[in-house]
Amino acid sequence: MRKIIILLVLVSLLACSSDSEPDYKPPAPPETEGEVVGSVEVWQTTGDQSLLLNQKEDIELYDIEQEANYSISINLDNQFQEIEGFGAALTGSSAYLIDNLSNATKNELLRDLFDPEDGIGLSYMRMTIGASDFSLEDFTYNDLQPGEEDPELNQFSIEKDEKHVIPVFKDILSVYPELKIMGSPWSAPAWMKDNSSLYGGSLKTEWYETYANYFVKFIDAYAENGIAITAITPQNEPLHEAGYPTMRMEADAQADFIGDYLGPFFEANSIETKIIAYDHNFDRLDYPRTVLEDDKAAQYIAGTAFHAYAGDVSVMSTIHNEFPDKGLYFTEISGGQWATDFSDNLMWNIKNIFIGTTKNWSKNALLWNLALDENFGPTNNGCGDCRGVVTVSSSGNITKNVEYYALAHFSKFVRPGAKRIGSSEAQSDSGISNVAFQNEDGSIALIVLNESDSSRELSVNISGESFKLNMQSKSVTSLTWI
Repeated sequence: MRKIIILLVLVSLLACSSDSEPDYKPPAPPETEGEVVGSVEVWQTTGDQSLLLNQKEDIELYDIEQEANYSISINLDNQFQEIEGFGAALTGSSAYLIDNLSNATKNELLRDLFDPEDGIGLSYMRMTIGASDFSLEDFTYNDLQPGEEDPELNQFSIEKDEKHVIPVFKDILSVYPELKIMGSPWSAPAWMKDNSSLYGGSLKTEWYETYANYFVKFIDAYAENGIAITAITPQNEPLHEAGYPTMRMEADAQADFIGDYLGPFFEANSIETKIIAYDHNFDRLDYPRTVLEDDKAAQYIAGTAFHAYAGDVSVMSTIHNEFPDKGLYFTEISGGQWATDFSDNLMWNIKNIFIGTTKNWSKNALLWNLALDENFGPTNNGCGDCRGVVTVSSSGNITKNVEYYALAHFSKFVRPGAKRIGSSEAQSDSGISNVAFQNEDGSIALIVLNESDSSRELSVNISGESFKLNMQSKSVTSLTWI
């Protein structure tokens, strides 16, 4: 008998008001309802917060297809991209807050975040290569006095990461050893740049070779600490300059850097870390096109990364259609005090970031800061009202924010190695969105969003079997079965 796990709202038609066994049996289902061949687990979060990743009563799976006001059909034979994981960024600020918790609280938090059985199973993290706007100070791994140069990178050091970032990564790996990590620099060392500053400016072409070696040294230094770097992007938000570590890198410059230096250096040093291009907003398709159309660069590029601060998620499918042999990655969006309504945030994140990116070919979905304090920091001259996935207060209390629950509905049930599979859209007036996956163990995970103001009766049909459920208004439910 196959077991199915589904996150939905189940409306019970019968309830027993006594603890004693009834002296009658409920009538058997009519023959037209078929035979029960399995059960479905149901986990749900509602916009009114009455349910927060709560497991509901199992739903029965029947050996026939059923009809309801709204329906979804799942096609196991229609397979798409492989999922690499879901998570957030362990910024310097996040690592500092987590590392300073008591051992008991820290261990409990990391188990809750990264344990796939007892927690929500985050499996992919992003980190900053050097400082960002969420670090305790400005730094790179090769800072020099004004006028100095270090072409051989003799003064390269990850010492500042050894204070908090590396210890927290080691703690995470003790919970989930298969963790994937993507590194992104906010700036090259100031002495390599045309403005001699960590703020803005561009990388001088004369230092392309040295900067490629900088990435190799970073990957090797982390490997010496037992931490494997899965992927890197050459530059976070390469079209953005600000009064914190940033660096402009035009598309043709990135193509030259990857094709002539970074890619060959990785190859020469047997570096298996993936190179992911772009790493900026949906609104500039010209950038990834320019890089991926460069044959010399493209041979080293595994895919393209996007952020969601501008543009529309559908551009990921546009890039997939033009470059189907390259992966798509979603690497950053942050919640904040500009949007505080739990329900609105839950609906938007599930629809646009998690369903939206995966249905548009993304192999992962990463949020920004994993943890921030009650004052939305520590910050380093950047966003002053960004919200972390969790809030770590000065007293050591942990608050799970809406981003935690949005992540959980995917990370806990859609495991690395899963393939997205075909699922039809419910009727256009339903307010229902969905996406489905098949995990490596054969189980199916279906995540369904009801963003309408009314409950919805829904039937889910797959390979001649089906189940029915009633979805509460403004709710998200996750499902999985073998």
